[in-house]
Amino acid sequence: MKTIKLFQSDVYKRSTEAIVSSIDRNVAHNSISIVLDQTVFFPTGGGQSCDLGTINGIKVVDVFEKDDTLYHILEGCDSAIQLGDTVSLEIDWGRRFDNMQRHCGEHILSGIFFKLFGGVNRGFHMGEDYMTIDMSLEADERYTEINWDMAMQAELETNKVIWENTPVSVYRFDTKAEAEKMPLRKALNLEKDISIVTIGDISNPADSVACCGTHPSTAGQVGMVKIYKIEPNKGMFRIFFEAGQRALAHYDMRFDIMTKLENDLSASYTNLISKYEIQKEKAKQVKDRLYHLSKELIKREIADLRECSDRVRHYSCLDSNDIMEIGNALSPEINNTLCLIDDLTNTVFLFSNSIDCGKLVKENAPKLDGKGGGGRNFARAVFPSAEKAVKFIDNINE
Repeated sequence: MKTIKLFQSDVYKRSTEAIVSSIDRNVAHNSISIVLDQTVFFPTGGGQSCDLGTINGIKVVDVFEKDDTLYHILEGCDSAIQLGDTVSLEIDWGRRFDNMQRHCGEHILSGIFFKLFGGVNRGFHMGEDYMTIDMSLEADERYTEINWDMAMQAELETNKVIWENTPVSVYRFDTKAEAEKMPLRKALNLEKDISIVTIGDISNPADSVACCGTHPSTAGQVGMVKIYKIEPNKGMFRIFFEAGQRALAHYDMRFDIMTKLENDLSASYTNLISKYEIQKEKAKQVKDRLYHLSKELIKREIADLRECSDRVRHYSCLDSNDIMEIGNALSPEINNTLCLIDDLTNTVFLFSNSIDCGKLVKENAPKLDGKGGGGRNFARAVFPSAEKAVKFIDNINE
């Protein structure tokens, strides 16, 4: 049965009543699949996620279309809804409008990239966490890459379309031949029941392309579009961007980060980068100094261990690579065992040229909840506490 799609005639319609024409209870998945004579719920399609909401107060968790029929998946299978019932439908308007803003923003941006640089949208992702278009520069041989200046030019022109509150119209055609009379950005791959979303006047639109998604009636409702990253992807260029309230939220997040950095560095946005560069150079100097101090300490530790009988040494200011450097330098000279302990991670490093270190770890570490392993001349074990690490050393030295 073909479902009447009320969102095609009124994208702002949030609720209605409908008659249940089919119902299937799935006990295994604790859900109900319902077909209605008409619906306000948009199904997943055209790169856009489905509407969510309620039917008779029951959560709708998925909506999909198959052979012109829309299936509404409801949470739980013990609902009192029966075949032939008249039910109340209500969509999550916040989600619908979010999708409308983002999808329309993508159309405008894609159209502008095509107009300015011959960019062809070869892939579109409108996910929960981010939105991207994969742009191929195949329609204008003058351009071989999309750089940041080009992206900012496209972003500005896109927002001009939004600021002008350009009309957004949806034209529906029964045949491909009729639809192809429109000034399309992309060739059609549909033969019938075609919807063309056009932004602006048909004589010179900002964009005109086939789409089954939901869009606002004017571009002004998109609010804004913001590009924030470009990266090469399989011979194309992936544009990361946001639109509408999501673009504002993305800006707010970055603004909060910048404000915190300004406060931490006693800077303003005008000199934040220079203050950051100064701190970066200072950090590099500290890192270099720490490196040379570590090397000097390692050198002294090796000399000290050679001259004393101490075969257990604790460290809290050297990392595992530094400790390994000490042990490896002394390993050929060790007749018994050398135990070096990283106190920060409760890791014991064993070195010897005469005792099987791996065997010592394998036989003794698990008794103290230690984990590790190694070979004959070197092994390591990590313990849950300093006490167990010390107990392990006591046990192997008995």
